[in-house]
Amino acid sequence: MTTSKEALREQMKERLIVALDVASRREAFYFVRLLQEEAGAYKIGMQLYNSEGPDMVEYIQLYGGKVFVDLKFHDIPNTVAQTSRVMARRQAFMYTMHAGGGSKMLKASAEAVADEAAKLAIEKPLALGVTVLTSISQQEFHDELGLTVSIGEHVLHLAQMAKRSGLDGVVCSPHEIKAIREVCGEDFLIVTPGVRPAWAGSDDQQRIMTPGEAIRMGASYLVVGRPITKAEDPAAAARRIVDEMTEAAWESLK
Repeated sequence: MTTSKEALREQMKERLIVALDVASRREAFYFVRLLQEEAGAYKIGMQLYNSEGPDMVEYIQLYGGKVFVDLKFHDIPNTVAQTSRVMARRQAFMYTMHAGGGSKMLKASAEAVADEAAKLAIEKPLALGVTVLTSISQQEFHDELGLTVSIGEHVLHLAQMAKRSGLDGVVCSPHEIKAIREVCGEDFLIVTPGVRPAWAGSDDQQRIMTPGEAIRMGASYLVVGRPITKAEDPAAAARRIVDEMTEAAWESLK
């Protein structure tokens, strides 16, 4: 079965998640309306969620957008499990928790969200474990967090634990994609922030990669914020990123 480049581009568009790192629903709605034909989903993080409340998930869904709720839960297993049920009731597309919370917490979340989705007869939100933030450098990892292994080794350890615990995938920097893909398999989701096109600045990200490189490495979804939302023409920036993703995927098919 052959895939046309146009069909491949549609697939890549669905794999682009725009980070709505803004403080108001007005700003969020502006980008959702502007980018509804250019991206597959939108990420709500702590800034927007805490500024405008949890109903932002539903508001964006009313515009037809899938919502990735990125609140990075990290608490005792029961608390995270009950909050994961809320993610199912809100019909989130994806949600996150810190993988460093341990296997009991991860397993409790995975089981709770699956159970709640089954009760409601809805599609289960994708549960993701956050490994190591892309803003952290190896020096900070060693000097400030006191961990002697490399970031890559620690990320791989957390990814394997997340898979054993029943999570759908992990969030990691593009630099860890290849190792996780080799160990956790093709069905394990790898969501990568820290994606910066060559024509955009790195901002406060440390472990970054271009969209094309991330796709070639095996990323499932790319999360891109400021290179799109701070661009002079956000829609054109999103199209340019999807084009780069498409070219990388197309080359891999040859």
